[in-house]
Amino acid sequence: MLVSGIFLAPLAQSQRQFQQSKELGLALGTAYYLGDINPGNHLGGRLSAGFGGYYRHNLSTRIAIRVNYFNCRIEAWDADSRDEWQQNRNLHFRNDIGELAALVEINYLDHQLGNAGDRFTAFLYGGIGVYNHMPEAEIDGQWIPLQPLGTEGQGTSWAEANSIDSYGTTGVSLPIGFGFKSNLGPFATFCFDWGVRKTWTDYLDDVSGIYADREVLMLESGPMTALMSDRSEVPEGGNANQAGLQRGDPSRSDVYGFLSASLSFRISKRPSTCWSYD
Repeated sequence: MLVSGIFLAPLAQSQRQFQQSKELGLALGTAYYLGDINPGNHLGGRLSAGFGGYYRHNLSTRIAIRVNYFNCRIEAWDADSRDEWQQNRNLHFRNDIGELAALVEINYLDHQLGNAGDRFTAFLYGGIGVYNHMPEAEIDGQWIPLQPLGTEGQGTSWAEANSIDSYGTTGVSLPIGFGFKSNLGPFATFCFDWGVRKTWTDYLDDVSGIYADREVLMLESGPMTALMSDRSEVPEGGNANQAGLQRGDPSRSDVYGFLSASLSFRISKRPSTCWSYD
């Protein structure tokens, strides 16, 4: 038994190493978000093209790890909403998001790059990511970064009195999603995946809580901040200063998602290598 174990252990180890392969991929797709300006419509808002790339290490026929980078713009406008209150609020934003993530993929079926017997599988993925962002809004044909302005009073005496903190432009995300992949001959794999990212910020759209005091914004932050803070068509109650009234919903963090198609190419294992010992 001991002798057979000595001889079989290297063979088993060889099989595990043999199943592993490495890929580099290029992705094209789009992104969307769920938040105060697009509260419930997946793939809602104004979509634009995004791009990315990844490295995938197939640990076995069922499990792979992937290091993924994707860059895309999310954008939404109150003017596109069917809700009259949103239309009157009249806010909008765009935000270019870049995310670097480490993911684990779990295949439903055995899959090996180049193996004619494992051509197609669905998969789930999850992991952790780091993203950066900067919401902007348009005025007179120019897009203005919003975070430095403090449109909800951040950095003013109003914010201090109402316990409103500035938000960061870098954060941690938890990606989760699913996809499909299929071999394209011995060298390449086609992949389609769709996933959402949980965040711990409510400011991807620069909208979260209540309107700041317009007079304080004018005095301490300037007229541009006051203008970007409140762009209502008709101020509630006819009062131009809507201080303390609802601007957003701070009870839910924003979510963003990526939808992409990609091609990946083998960077390990010769195509002539046999795929099993059977």
